[in-house]
Amino acid sequence: MGRLGIISFLAVVGLNIAVDTSITEETRSDAESLRGKVLVFPSQGIQDYAVLHPREPIDLSEFTLCLRVATELSGQREVILFSYFNNQGDGLNVWRELNGQLSLYLHSSEHAAIFSLPGLSALETHICVTWESSSGLTAFWVDGKQSLRKIYQKGLQILPGGMVILGQDQDELGGKFDEKQSFVGEISDVHLWNYVLPSCAIRDVYERKSTIWGNIINWESIKYTLFGDVKVWPTKIY
Repeated sequence: MGRLGIISFLAVVGLNIAVDTSITEETRSDAESLRGKVLVFPSQGIQDYAVLHPREPIDLSEFTLCLRVATELSGQREVILFSYFNNQGDGLNVWRELNGQLSLYLHSSEHAAIFSLPGLSALETHICVTWESSSGLTAFWVDGKQSLRKIYQKGLQILPGGMVILGQDQDELGGKFDEKQSFVGEISDVHLWNYVLPSCAIRDVYERKSTIWGNIINWESIKYTLFGDVKVWPTKIY
């Protein structure tokens, strides 16, 4: 007998039982590990995105953020790669700019650390960005190679209480998306540490040799919620 049939039968025999018939998308998603998987964002729009649920609050005076990205979006098109929005606004955002540069925005939607780096493509690119408040030192890493360093947002603290979203830029907490900034392509191996990894460790992460994964966001065990048509696919290497 199906579930609805059982509920009807219990009602007929007079048993007063409250049954939760709701099955949320989050419940289904959280049950599936992302180890060895990619998230696929199939089309431009505001409907497709993923919410990540970090194991610890995002309360940062320094960090290392890494992820793998593949996209065919090109031309004069902003692309959001990582969005953390809190009560103070844009907390930690990583973008591909209109001209193809990569940028980091901390507590600002206007003032960024912008870097001229190899462009994104349909081939997977591994990106890391490091920042520390005490010095303001900021750098990007592309496929294990470090950029020059810049001074950005010295003395800042990234505060907890926000939301992490992949695929869309948050102009308010959890919403107010712009389809012309949405991500289309594949994202995987998102890791966030609350400290700056040494260069040798970042290279190990790029080469998938690391045994130390993000202590704030760990792709191997992260809980997540999918919206729209975002799909989970296996990577080719596993």
